Amino acid sequence: MFDLAAIAPVLGFVVKLDDLWPVILTTVVFVAIGLIVFALAFLIVVLVSPFSVKKEIEDDQNTALAIIIGALIIGIAIIIASAING
Repeated sequence: MFDLAAIAPVLGFVVKLDDLWPVILTTVVFVAIGLIVFALAFLIVVLVSPFSVKKEIEDDQNTALAIIIGALIIGIAIIIASAING
């Protein structure tokens, strides 16, 4: 019928049910740490900028600033993911 061991190399790895809770706990901890670091980095950018980021993007429709903030978000996410993966 359906053999999970046959497709295990495709999945990368299979976690046994007994070992699942430590994996879930580790995942939740790393997600929390990543979100905290991401929020702090974004807060620093908003505080350091000499203008209101929200006003510039929402009210003034500043597309260039929105693209730069988006690139910053992607860059911070890549750094956090690399730090978590090791």
